[in-house]
Amino acid sequence: MPAAGASYAKPASSSQDRPARRERPTGMRKPEQVEVTSARLYVGNLSFDATESDLSELFSGVGTVQNVEIVMNRHTMKSKGFAFVQMQSIDEAKRAVTELHDKDYMGGRKLVVSGAKAVEERRSERTRQPEQ
Repeated sequence: MPAAGASYAKPASSSQDRPARRERPTGMRKPEQVEVTSARLYVGNLSFDATESDLSELFSGVGTVQNVEIVMNRHTMKSKGFAFVQMQSIDEAKRAVTELHDKDYMGGRKLVVSGAKAVEERRSERTRQPEQ
């Protein structure tokens, strides 16, 4: 035990001793940019307050919007923070990605807009077994 009034000194550490800081927390990953091969788009990093009509209005400035679907948690019925937007054509979808990806939207959040993965592609990723 240290004598009364004595204190432990923390060893001085230099920046060389510390591991480099990560840009993102462990649980987050950078959204994947998917090539636009259909008129269906993935829209991520949405404010939880965004509505389907908000997105429809935003994307209609680029082209004709056929459908907007915000993905909701089935138990809480709250937004999961991403959506799918169906445009009239592939050209309009490509224009939407060019004009809206990384755009500040609702509270300064930068939108992630890219081509949506095909249903078969998403399912095969979920069921893929790790290679041994």
